[in-house]
Amino acid sequence: MANATMDAAVLTELQHIELKKFGVPAPKDNEVLIRVRAVGLCGSDIHYYEHGRIGGYVVEKPIILGHEVSGDIVAVGEKVQNLKEGQRVAIEPGATCGECEHCKAGRYNLCPDVEFLATPPYDGAFCEYVAMREDLVFPIPDGMSYETAALVEPFSVGVHAITRGRLEAGESVIIMGMGPIGMVTAAAAKMAGARQIIGVDLEQSRLNTAKEMGVTHTINLREDDLAQKLNEFTAGRGVDLAIETAGSPKAVQGTIASVRKGGRVAIVGMSPQDEVPMNVAQIIDKEIDIMGVFRYHHTYPKALEMLSKAEVNIENIITDKYTMEQTADAFEKAIHDKTNTLKIMIYPSGE
Repeated sequence: MANATMDAAVLTELQHIELKKFGVPAPKDNEVLIRVRAVGLCGSDIHYYEHGRIGGYVVEKPIILGHEVSGDIVAVGEKVQNLKEGQRVAIEPGATCGECEHCKAGRYNLCPDVEFLATPPYDGAFCEYVAMREDLVFPIPDGMSYETAALVEPFSVGVHAITRGRLEAGESVIIMGMGPIGMVTAAAAKMAGARQIIGVDLEQSRLNTAKEMGVTHTINLREDDLAQKLNEFTAGRGVDLAIETAGSPKAVQGTIASVRKGGRVAIVGMSPQDEVPMNVAQIIDKEIDIMGVFRYHHTYPKALEMLSKAEVNIENIITDKYTMEQTADAFEKAIHDKTNTLKIMIYPSGE
């Protein structure tokens, strides 16, 4: 595909997306070239679009966003051994160094030198083609859709959350926040054998969808008292594992209040403020284990296996579909219609 060009949706300045032409990337010896079929619009993409930064990651030049990706392999590098043209694949978006202490310890999600799609300064996948390292590309089952394959990325966050939280079959879980990550975390908990999954949110429409994702009980914070409902659902015991996915200080506090003595808390959501007040007396008195969850590691093979056998259809969280030419509209929909919007899917090469 020498000298071929492709279209890409580029964030050129805050809240401004333009369609631009680029050369199709040439895969290196250890890379494959992928025609992008589906890309999920993530909360981090929206944050960069609105604010130009997330913590220390700052957009300083035009950037292509999008990191929840699936597609078809159209070319392979000379040293690629396990992949071939024509395969349908999901893409793990973070290329880590493999040499630091975290990579060598198996926790490569903590690599300080990771090159992560759509995280400044690295471009993402709202474009027709991307080149990816062979070890980050995973063939998908014949019966799996491009949409589900793209959702393997956020689903991996949920898988990592329940893994960090040491969820065992038969246990109870509460998930604070029924956005896309909360939804897929509920699905992961369901697939892992959780007996009781309590979904908490402010929007009834999201709680209704959550029941399709494995949630067994719901709490609407606009109408219900969290403590009262939790006592009702758990007979006053509290849950075994509480997971925060809302990125809200109150949700963090709610997880600590909701978990049983000796229970675990996993914090996934990134709060807009770095410091969140916590009830230290409860943490000590209940001897709670509190864990941070950052992205994921070694989840893709497991996630693909789980989704290929699952009774839960994670595509239920997809509320909107757009072409790449409509990428700017997709961002505006996500920002201005949060009540009715969960996951938006964009199709750079057409549906």
